Amino acid sequence: MDVTEAGDRATAVLNEVSNAVVVDEEVLRMILTGVVSRGHVLLEDVPGTGKTLTARSFATTLGLSFNRIQFTPDLLPTDITGTYVFNEKTREFEFSSGPIFANVILADEINRASPKTQAALLEAMEEGQVTMEGETHDLPEPFFVIATQNPVESGEGTFPLPEAQKDRFLVKTSLGYPPKSGERELLDRRDARDDQTPSAEQVLTTAAVREWQQVPERITVHDDLKDYIVEVVRETRMDPRVEVGISPRGCQRLFEVARGYASLQGRTYVTPDDVKAVADPVLAHRIVLTPDATIDQTTSSDVVDDVLDEVPVPSVGYE
Repeated sequence: MDVTEAGDRATAVLNEVSNAVVVDEEVLRMILTGVVSRGHVLLEDVPGTGKTLTARSFATTLGLSFNRIQFTPDLLPTDITGTYVFNEKTREFEFSSGPIFANVILADEINRASPKTQAALLEAMEEGQVTMEGETHDLPEPFFVIATQNPVESGEGTFPLPEAQKDRFLVKTSLGYPPKSGERELLDRRDARDDQTPSAEQVLTTAAVREWQQVPERITVHDDLKDYIVEVVRETRMDPRVEVGISPRGCQRLFEVARGYASLQGRTYVTPDDVKAVADPVLAHRIVLTPDATIDQTTSSDVVDDVLDEVPVPSVGYE
């Protein structure tokens, strides 16, 4: 698959998903960038904004299997990964796979589960496999997690994601409320169909998605733009409002997502605008603010915006 074809497929997928959900196209593009860049997405949103429908629509459109896991305080790690059960016929223990064994996983309200259960996702998200009783079980390819958490929940009964686990998410974004015209469109769409829930149609196959995920590896990034990415990342560590800045892994993720984002535009190269477009979704959730900055109601996004304003943008040219 060449880059032009990848851009055309991106347009087709986004158009089909938009037929099922009323969400800002740039947010949908960022989620799709996560898929193409072989990463995972964290959605922080209030209930009822269409997170489950969005995840399911992407899975259907891309021709991928889908499972939803509702995270609750009593959820156990084995409820996610699976466990060994005794087969009466063979008189042997056999592995019974859990819901994690699907291409697209919706980890709904992930911060409601205990840290031990949250950690059950770590190996799966990072390594694409599950280890039980010393035996490794590979997850299907591709494997993509969309996790949600509710920002309006009180602290009671929730377990905030530790920094190590938030770092496993390639991007963090929010669907948000639709504009007034968007909410009216929701009513018009509901009035035009008999089912309560809209649905998307399949556009790609699993094999095509695997092929698509190789396209960003062929996207060119100018040396000056690599230096720009490094400067942006290092500047977050120097900001006095920041206790822990972006790690070298976060730097690499910004590079990867910028390439994936460029490929969705059907371009063979990354521009400074690509880096700026993905900087906040990639970097903000990886920044730990000082207590004083938190008291002053500074956000990680504020830091990213200020850093982008301060670091000189290179003028790059591709031959």
